[in-house]
Amino acid sequence: MAVLPMKKITICAMKRERKAILEKLQALGMVEIETGSQETDDFKKMNTNTQRAKYEKRAQDTDGALEILDRYVPEKTSLFSSLEGRREVDKDDIRHIIDNRLEYNRKVKKILEMNKDIASCEAGIVKCQIAIEGLAPWMNMDIPINTTETEKTEVLIGTMPPGYTETSVELLIQEKDSELKAFTVSVIGSDKDQTCMVVIALKTISGEVEEILRSHGFTKISYFSRRTPADKAEKYREDIREFEQWVEDKKNALTELAEDRGKLKELADYYRIRADKYQVLGSLLQSKSTFVISGYVLARDADKVVQILNDEFSVMTDISDVPDDETAPVQLQNPKMFASAEGVLESFGLPGKGEMDPTTPMAIFYIFLFGLMLSDAAYGLIIFLACFILIKKFPKMDSALAKSLRLFMYCGISTLIWGILFGGFFGDLITVVSRTFFHHEVTFAPVWFAPLDNPMKLLLYSLLFGLIHLFGGLAFKGYMCLKKKDVKAFICDVLSWFMLITGLVLMLMPTELFASIAQMQFNFPDWLKTTSYGLAIAGAAIIVLMSGRDHKNPVLRLALGLYDIYNLTGWLSDLLSYSRLLALGLATGVIAQVINQMGSMAGDGVFGAVVFILVFIVGHLFNLAINMLGAYVHTCRLQYVEFFGKFYEGGGNPFKPFRENTKYVDIVNGTEAQK
Repeated sequence: MAVLPMKKITICAMKRERKAILEKLQALGMVEIETGSQETDDFKKMNTNTQRAKYEKRAQDTDGALEILDRYVPEKTSLFSSLEGRREVDKDDIRHIIDNRLEYNRKVKKILEMNKDIASCEAGIVKCQIAIEGLAPWMNMDIPINTTETEKTEVLIGTMPPGYTETSVELLIQEKDSELKAFTVSVIGSDKDQTCMVVIALKTISGEVEEILRSHGFTKISYFSRRTPADKAEKYREDIREFEQWVEDKKNALTELAEDRGKLKELADYYRIRADKYQVLGSLLQSKSTFVISGYVLARDADKVVQILNDEFSVMTDISDVPDDETAPVQLQNPKMFASAEGVLESFGLPGKGEMDPTTPMAIFYIFLFGLMLSDAAYGLIIFLACFILIKKFPKMDSALAKSLRLFMYCGISTLIWGILFGGFFGDLITVVSRTFFHHEVTFAPVWFAPLDNPMKLLLYSLLFGLIHLFGGLAFKGYMCLKKKDVKAFICDVLSWFMLITGLVLMLMPTELFASIAQMQFNFPDWLKTTSYGLAIAGAAIIVLMSGRDHKNPVLRLALGLYDIYNLTGWLSDLLSYSRLLALGLATGVIAQVINQMGSMAGDGVFGAVVFILVFIVGHLFNLAINMLGAYVHTCRLQYVEFFGKFYEGGGNPFKPFRENTKYVDIVNGTEAQK
């Protein structure tokens, strides 16, 4: 439960060694380099945009080539391949890539060109298919599509709106001019959008015939070919077969190139590392002969970094404390069990300057409350076993994912324990199965009590756990006040609220209202009652008189104090939020019981057993998923709003050392930092 101490590091060396030193720092992965330094008359920044853009483009092209290979020649992977982590490579593998990068660049270019060829062929196939569909209504026409005339006639090939027949077209023409006789109309085909026809007329009247047809929506065909529609459609089919063969040949060639998929991944990461180096290089201050690097390093690693640099380069290094006017980046260190909750904390925000690391207490409360919300022994066992197996089977998985799985593993243990205490095992599965199929009722008795039988008791304990949670947050606020040696703030802002809330709780417990809710009666001795009154009055007095202590105006101080007392409503609201522990705990059990009852409705025969198994699997998987999600969300809310609201603000920036950030592989340098 600690924020690791950070040191400021400054490195000065000869300009000719800047690239080698950057590469060494990048390989070590221990130093976060400042990139916002201001230029001076003597020290300027170098423009590296061109070099960085070059490597970024090559990395992008290689990524694109890999995506193409994945599309046409997908790797054979297992269902859990995403959990296996990235492949490890050593410096010899990277050296091989560097030495042969031109060859692999040519392969990348070839893959990209093949993809363009495949796309062009596929577009050609689509174009041919559309053309064939367009020719479908014309398939009965036995003359070339581009036929326009004979020696004495003009041929009009075109379309009219749907519904026309040869007779109706002829009538249209004759109604307009009854003397027009030297023409013939042939309807070739039709569909819902058009009527396809061929009109042959003597050249002496063709103009009049066309004009009449145009007035009724006739449009000449815009497609020309020396072939008949049937011949043209067949030519398109031949083109499609050729395109398909070309695509198949390209895919076969891609299959051969896919053998270098692993090397291309290394190449992409190499270019990505180079791009990062030039990005940082462009942020360094450089004179004519020297350059300066400023940044942050963990105090535990400072001496190691200095030693490595001094052994390999001629450098001047300075290690100092972080100035008070600077905010150092944050790196957390917690025991393995509690480190699993660091992802939850990071989602809210890392500790700000002067704040403590709340990971450990938050993890304890998180695991405790999660199990209470889910509270089914079988569900907890399933969660624990699933997470445990995945962690053991895939030790190289991403660290963030490993932390999440480890957190849920501990939450599974908590759920298992709470399930035993409350007597929940797939709800009332044991009772239902024994009664339905064995006609003898067996129960899974709770070690403590059954929430469904005594919900008010669970509500009482939920509020008690909530009060402990809130008091814990307030206690950490007091701890930070004492750490800063601010005793006045500890008494006025922390101790006073402890006194007020404790006094009010002790005053409430002996009342009839509390007895009706808790189903138990408390009879305190007179001295304890007097003490509770005294605590409440003293706490309230300190808050009223001291909340506005920074103001000299006594009226304003009193007004601010009275306003601060109003925060009692906030405490009440926060405390009532913990009733969700009751709600989610009951929801899990009630839904589980409903599922069991539904499964048992088919009776005790073979059919009934099959139905029960199906309902059991589907129903309980759904119940586990939905209530696990609910427990996760609401537990996070209780941490972020109620717990952190008492003492924690966050806002720290994560420690991001300059390292070899890769996408596909892990480069093993033999140092712990790189791993």
